[in-house]
This record gives sequence, C-alpha cells and structure tokens, in this order.
Amino acid sequence: MNDNETILDACLRNGINLEHACEKACACTTCHVIVKEGFDNLEDASDDEEDLLDKAWGLESNSRLSCQVYPVENMTVIEIPKYTINQVSELT
Repeated sequence: MNDNETILDACLRNGINLEHACEKACACTTCHVIVKEGFDNLEDASDDEEDLLDKAWGLESNSRLSCQVYPVENMTVIEIPKYTINQVSELT
C-alpha cells in the first residue's frame, strides 16, 4: 500500500478491476468489499458510507466501500463480492 491510498486505488494499481461506477465519490455501492483481515484497524465508516452500505448486495458486518477505506497497516485482506448493485449498468 502507498500512503494515502484507498483499497480501491491499490486494487486498480495492481490490475484488479474493481468496479467503481461513481468514480470514488461515495455515491454508489459498486466498490463494496468485505474486509477479511485488518477490519479492526480501519477508521470508522462515515455516515454517508454507512447509509450506502445498507443498500449493498451481500452486506456483512465487516463490509466497506473500498473507495472510502485507507488501510493503516501493511496487511489488509479483502474479498470482492460476486455481485454488485450497479443501477447505471443494469439500466443499459
């Protein structure tokens, strides 16, 4: 991880094409991930992120929006859910 790099940015930098329909604006749930290791070391989610997470497919207690999470440790393990809710792509 680079300093000040979100989980989404780290995924994209490493060739993991994680969907992000709102372009990292915390306005959708397409970059939803499940944090398998390192969740307790993350800063708390904002109210906006919490509100959006309530709409995410496959929500778990350790779910986050990867565009909003800045890991503070070298090791954070995530799982990318099989499905996302993307109202933009579902309408086309």
